[in-house]
Amino acid sequence: MHDSGIAQLARALRARETSATELAQRSLSAAQAQAGLNAFISVCAEQALDAARHADAALAAGSVKALVGIPFVHKDIFCTSGIRTTCASRMLENFVPPYDAAVVEKLAAANAVSIGKTNMDEFAMGSSNENSCFGPVRNPWDTTRVPGGSSGGSAAAVAAGIVPFATGTDTGGSIRQPAAFCGITGLKPTYGRVSRWGMIAFASSLDCGGMLARSAEDCALVLTAIAGHDARDATSVDRPADDYIAALSTSLKGIKIGIAHEYFGAGVEEGVAAATQAALRELEKLGAVLVDISLPNAPIAIPAYYVIAPAEASSNLARYDGVRYGHRCADPASLEDLYTRSRSEGFGAEVQRRILVGTYALSAGYYDAYYLRAQRARRLIANDFAAAFASVDLIAGPTAPTVAFKLGEKFADPLAMYAADVNTVAVNLAGLPAISLPAGFSAGLPVGLQLIAPAFAEARLLNAGHQLQQHTDWHTREPAP
Repeated sequence: MHDSGIAQLARALRARETSATELAQRSLSAAQAQAGLNAFISVCAEQALDAARHADAALAAGSVKALVGIPFVHKDIFCTSGIRTTCASRMLENFVPPYDAAVVEKLAAANAVSIGKTNMDEFAMGSSNENSCFGPVRNPWDTTRVPGGSSGGSAAAVAAGIVPFATGTDTGGSIRQPAAFCGITGLKPTYGRVSRWGMIAFASSLDCGGMLARSAEDCALVLTAIAGHDARDATSVDRPADDYIAALSTSLKGIKIGIAHEYFGAGVEEGVAAATQAALRELEKLGAVLVDISLPNAPIAIPAYYVIAPAEASSNLARYDGVRYGHRCADPASLEDLYTRSRSEGFGAEVQRRILVGTYALSAGYYDAYYLRAQRARRLIANDFAAAFASVDLIAGPTAPTVAFKLGEKFADPLAMYAADVNTVAVNLAGLPAISLPAGFSAGLPVGLQLIAPAFAEARLLNAGHQLQQHTDWHTREPAP
């Protein structure tokens, strides 16, 4: 399983070299053997084996679905009917949804086999997967280091070879940064390309569902299954999806890639910059034309994001009040005591911090000074991308300024932690698609190359990623067992 992607496993299934049941059993055994990574919140063996039996029946009947019988995991932010969905929070520790999220429905309809739900930063708030009431996830490349966040459990499960792909969500880099830290491929689609229905909200104008896998080809297969309009999601865009698989083989000759110098600024480790530049030279060998560009408002992305995202979080998380569902404190003395203690006990420190920041930014007297100014900054950032894409096809830079850092290294310093997202948050503010691709190593740890495209140009990203991976082997490297 460790060295096989979706395409390879699909061929093996159709050739009857293995079965969906055998693959599910191997994934479940691998999850148990690598329990020390703490990548899982729930392992769903019974449901996985039942789904695998249905997949084997579909294969016997001649199913040609690309994902039939392929084992995977869901980030524990997607609602799953009859299976608890916790968001790695004590607030939802025992919450069992009565319905499936749209992404869950689509992957079930594709006959893919979910083996469980993965650990994450609480309510997707974090860059290291240390903000979980179930404890931190460990990076398979070095278990003393973080896997990135918030989709760290999903990234670790793929990097460790437990499953060939995983779902994730990206609000400010939460798919791309863990993909970079764990040496795998992660795709954040355009906002509105994948339905958010049933995906528990953090910041509604920024949240985006996507996937983590070994390769761009595998990401294309998964995106084909989950992309599309959903009338239940008011932010879902009614626009036909491209043929992501057909686009993979397109030549890169003449494609213009903008190199944003702001993404190579202060704070970017020398080894990360060197590995990224080496990957860009490989793209140049394939016919791409590298063009220097500027995104002048990139430095204000972090402050704008950390006003807008907490403001939306404070609104979205107001529903967790101890009355309707979620954690409820014992023996409240009054309604105020019920609210106060339920939220204090249910939410972790980072979630509380962001709720307080967001509530402050939205309060009377500060709304104009903070929230409205952040939204104006968001427009400037989007305008920068629009201007750049008038002359280039893609924009490139390091996904993260550093390699995976040590567990606990930045945990007590929120500002240092937030800086880990310096190259990713602007993409969410502008609603654009982006991909992180393995781009070599620095000090023995994986480095990620980020490519950004105009809205709904996921096919262009996947094509560039696939062509790079056809001529390099970084995406095939594996952590030591």
